[in-house]
Amino acid sequence: MENVPKKLVCIECPKSCALSVDIENCRVVRVSGEKCPKGKEYAIIEVENPTRVLTSAVLAEGLSVRMVPVRTDRPIPKPRLLEAMGEIKKIRVTKRLRAGDIIARNFLGLGVNLITTRDIL
Repeated sequence: MENVPKKLVCIECPKSCALSVDIENCRVVRVSGEKCPKGKEYAIIEVENPTRVLTSAVLAEGLSVRMVPVRTDRPIPKPRLLEAMGEIKKIRVTKRLRAGDIIARNFLGLGVNLITTRDIL
């Protein structure tokens, strides 16, 4: 079977390089098309261990808003996004908060925090 390169568009800088990534045994063996050093690193992470910053909202009770916007303070593994959303659905905010306040420490045991993204006063 012939190895067909995976095509990616790098999102690390405004150049949006069209990357071609050769993969063998789920590992990157070659990256081409990058116009800065960030491209190769992006391709390796995206193929071997993709992560995303999760943005969502949690329910508020007894506050001036019904939903509180939140996000993880660092990326989490992409395969855990659905699990994370399930946990977010269980969270209720009942007190005033400032942007950046931690809603859940060490979220899912991943060493990241779930934080608010705006003031709720």
